Amino acid sequence: MTDSLRDQLLGLGFKPAPKPEPKSERPAERKPGGKPPGRPQHPARGPRPPGARDERRQHAGGKPGGNPSGSGAAPGNKATPQGRPGGQRGANRPARSREDIDLAKAYAIRAQREKQERIEAERLKQEQARLRREARARVDALIEGKTLNDPAAELVRHFPYGGKIKRIHVTAEQLGALNAGQLGIVQQAGRYLLVTAALLDEVEAVFPPAVALRVDPNATAEEDPYADPKYQVPDDLIW
Repeated sequence: MTDSLRDQLLGLGFKPAPKPEPKSERPAERKPGGKPPGRPQHPARGPRPPGARDERRQHAGGKPGGNPSGSGAAPGNKATPQGRPGGQRGANRPARSREDIDLAKAYAIRAQREKQERIEAERLKQEQARLRREARARVDALIEGKTLNDPAAELVRHFPYGGKIKRIHVTAEQLGALNAGQLGIVQQAGRYLLVTAALLDEVEAVFPPAVALRVDPNATAEEDPYADPKYQVPDDLIW
């Protein structure tokens, strides 16, 4: 086709035929285990100079010949928050000697024994108080309605009881019987009651501390100076 005809066809609106694209070369297939094509090959590395590895680790923040993390802890030792290995906990605390341990055990045993003794003493105290209350109640039942105190009695009979000098009002007949051991005196709730010798024996069998006075008829004047009716005690004397 001549150039004039091509120009005529272009003038009529026909487009020129597209030019064929040049064929591109296919990339070389990658062999298994090989490197991708086109990547520059590194030159063969020769032997490293001494200290090169340590220098590289120093730049990375580690220490030569140590842990790359820079903590300085040996493998297998877990560091504590204070920076000490876990196996060194309490290294600065002095170890307790065998003598200290034995002494602490002895103190603990003694404290436990003293505690048990206090508990036992308190138990015995409460038990004795209970027995005293029960005995007092039996004494009250024994002497109820059997006392011989006379409201009209004028004579005073003194006697020692509880470390102090006590007294009771009796008649002349009662005084003779009391000094002869035929009568006795029982203490009840702060009062002193005159009873027969037989009843006094029963009271003594139940609760001996309740017996305030039992006269021995064979006692001398030195043993019972208050038995003599002639023995005078000043009225203004406070007992």
